[in-house]
Amino acid sequence: MKITVVGYWGAYPEKGEATSCYLIEHKGMKVVIDCGSGAVSQLQQYTELKDIDAVVFTHYHADHTADLGVLQYSRIVDKGLERTSDHLIMYGHQEDPDGFATLSKEGAAQGLPYNDKESLHLGEMTFSFCRTDHPVPCFAVRVEAEGRSFVFTADTTYIDALESFSRDTDLLIAETSFYEGQEAKNFGHMNSTEAGRLAERSGAVKLVLTHLPHFGRHDDLVTEAKKEFGGPAELAASGNIYEL
Repeated sequence: MKITVVGYWGAYPEKGEATSCYLIEHKGMKVVIDCGSGAVSQLQQYTELKDIDAVVFTHYHADHTADLGVLQYSRIVDKGLERTSDHLIMYGHQEDPDGFATLSKEGAAQGLPYNDKESLHLGEMTFSFCRTDHPVPCFAVRVEAEGRSFVFTADTTYIDALESFSRDTDLLIAETSFYEGQEAKNFGHMNSTEAGRLAERSGAVKLVLTHLPHFGRHDDLVTEAKKEFGGPAELAASGNIYEL
């Protein structure tokens, strides 16, 4: 499995970058997790848009879905130019009916539901989901293939359920919206030490901090996370690639 960080900012993208977006590739299958602001522009550095097989949305906040519509438009253009004949498949939860409805667009995309009771099989990858603690319904994602796995926490406070969900994962991509000592829970997010604690208690092999804030020194986030986590930890950055 190959995981590429396409966008990692929380709330809005800094210039030339993107909010939440990750490209997952395995044996010819290309799946995108989230498609936030700036994602479609950045995705084209790593793949042709026509080659994307599916998109999985963790929830419907704008920093995770802002480029959903323009990605659908790209598929209309690519089909019109006969670059592909395939609809884009977009997966999301149905607990926000209005949000789920945006996943389908005639001539471009078909929205399909997922839930936290059943696994989703895309190519030779298995996707499973865990409900998080956020102001709106949101789901963390675990992806497994050939005995390897990674977990993306999506947006959440620290909850015990994520410890078991992330158990022994090779790569934990954990949201880190605040610094040590800041009350991230009040906003439905985690801080740096909580991200480190989750990695340590789940037995994760490696920790990547994402959904980063627009203030402070990001290197401090890693230092703070390492107070709780004994393994390797680093910041997400555009173009970072993880091979599992």
